[in-house]
Amino acid sequence: MSKELSEGRPWPRFVLTLATAIAGGFVFDLLHLPIPWLLGPMIAVLIGSNLLREHYAWPGRIRNGGMIVVGYTIGLAMTSAALREMVRHLPSMLLMTVFLLLFCAGLAFVVSKLSDADYRTALLGSIPGGLTQVVTLAEETEGIDLTIVTVTQVIRLMMIIICVPLLVFSPIFETAGEGAADTAPAAVQTVAGWSSLWPNGLAFAAVCVVLALVGHKIKFPTAFLLGPAIGTAIMQLTGLHGPALPSALINAAQLAIGANVGLMLKPGRLTHKVRTFSLAIGSGLSLIMGALGLAYLLTTFKSVSAATALLSLAPGGMDQMGIIAHEIGADLSMVAGYQVFRTFFIFLAVPPLIRLLFRFLDGRAAARQGSR
Repeated sequence: MSKELSEGRPWPRFVLTLATAIAGGFVFDLLHLPIPWLLGPMIAVLIGSNLLREHYAWPGRIRNGGMIVVGYTIGLAMTSAALREMVRHLPSMLLMTVFLLLFCAGLAFVVSKLSDADYRTALLGSIPGGLTQVVTLAEETEGIDLTIVTVTQVIRLMMIIICVPLLVFSPIFETAGEGAADTAPAAVQTVAGWSSLWPNGLAFAAVCVVLALVGHKIKFPTAFLLGPAIGTAIMQLTGLHGPALPSALINAAQLAIGANVGLMLKPGRLTHKVRTFSLAIGSGLSLIMGALGLAYLLTTFKSVSAATALLSLAPGGMDQMGIIAHEIGADLSMVAGYQVFRTFFIFLAVPPLIRLLFRFLDGRAAARQGSR
């Protein structure tokens, strides 16, 4: 979007986009909708930019700044306590994560056969990662329909945020406390005042920015997100305490990303809107059912409640699952450990694996064309 700002009348277009994004965030916040400062600006800018196509622009540097902040908050969850929990449960965490990803890969295959989307787009739409991370990966992957990926991911996220709490608070789930509700993980304790940023915040900020720029220079996947996340995690594991961020800064980062995504979405290009939304809803329900099945499997060889197992495996936001676990007295350290492990596994292992898969698919397609 930086190029767009350099043409025509840049600042009025940027100010209009910013005002639209802020208005969308406030509306979603007032309505108590999930992740209001990401989805609100995204949808508001999407509507505004499709009504006034030439009057909206958003600089890529602002979006990258938001990505750095989000990357820092992800790295903040990698504490020594979370790492110990991950080591203790490593075999089951790896097995459950692989099963979930294989289920999503199969789900993507079915969706690709029932829709106009190719398998690459369907796969990125089905990956149970964070909305920001998956959309960023889709942006950086050639030949991906970003609109379909974003629509599918947004619907999946909203369904999980709505359905999982209804499930775990329902009578069919055991919600008795398991002795871990008194200790909130770093994934939950991510909001603080501005004064807490001094002085450690300066060191973390410098490392995050440098690693983001270096990662971008060497073409590291999702560099503005992964660079800060990895740097923050390493600094925390060396004993340096990373300060929690003020809510205003987190909201601003989400707005920066949401406005950028909203500007990139082109719903007019969807050839079969009803089918696309129907498949996205069906995919989200299937993913929830898959998580339920894996949660049941986890309870058969781990002495945990069904609620703890579901919250550990639910492909939703790490913060939201941690907050629900705290409310019902589930095993908070286990939920945080599983969620952090899956998040980092998807960040670090999935992008190169997807690129290898896509190269393999390209090779097969080229071979078929050459044999004709």
